[in-house]
Amino acid sequence: MHARVEPAANRSTVDTSFVRLNAYLARAGVASRRGADELIKAGRVRVNGEPGQLNTFVAARDLVEVDGKPVAKQKLAYLLLYKPAGFVTTASDPQKRRTVVELVPRTPRVVPVGRLDADTTGALLFTNDGQLAHHLAHPRYEIEKVYEAELEREPTDDVLRTLAAGIELEDGRTAPAKARRLGPKLIELSIHEGRKHQVKLMCAAVGCPVVRLHRSVYAGLDLDGLAAGKWRALDRGEVEALKKLTGLAAG
Repeated sequence: MHARVEPAANRSTVDTSFVRLNAYLARAGVASRRGADELIKAGRVRVNGEPGQLNTFVAARDLVEVDGKPVAKQKLAYLLLYKPAGFVTTASDPQKRRTVVELVPRTPRVVPVGRLDADTTGALLFTNDGQLAHHLAHPRYEIEKVYEAELEREPTDDVLRTLAAGIELEDGRTAPAKARRLGPKLIELSIHEGRKHQVKLMCAAVGCPVVRLHRSVYAGLDLDGLAAGKWRALDRGEVEALKKLTGLAAG
């Protein structure tokens, strides 16, 4: 049995049942992704008996060892955090800013799925289920994300129609979205792409810059009953629903 190794140019074609070796190690609690890269480069990681590489992809069935010791598989965990403003979505920050991992349990080690800007609040999923996380992040599955955006000025009905139809950005046109008015300067925007700063860029492009941004729903998960800075574990039904959304068999 061999772990799949793909050249960088072919990353987009990698089977989504595989995850990159550094992500596998990070989600197993061995090290951060950056730290895992250093372990791999030092030759301390083997996959199915062979030296791991930075472009190695592994699946749950593969045997991963660090310094000759098998990487213990953690119990799978799935958490939903109500991210408050002022926290960056990373495991560690060179600028010493507070990170979202401070707000969730240390064990088992979980990592955020996707990112929210430091000033953006709302639903942020954490898990150590690398396969599910990879599927949720893959554009093929069009995972819906619902945002509430407070704007600098009141948008017209034409602006809402333009947002819904798609906006031409530097990296291409956005996919059709759902846009509706919640208040004079407050809108709800539902998208299923994951471009960086997408909602802020879309609103700026129509002359209505975002003042405050909140993600109210992620992949069907809402924040009912949660206060800012608090988290809850997903129940079995919610986990199964996420797996169905991404084409994974419920477990």
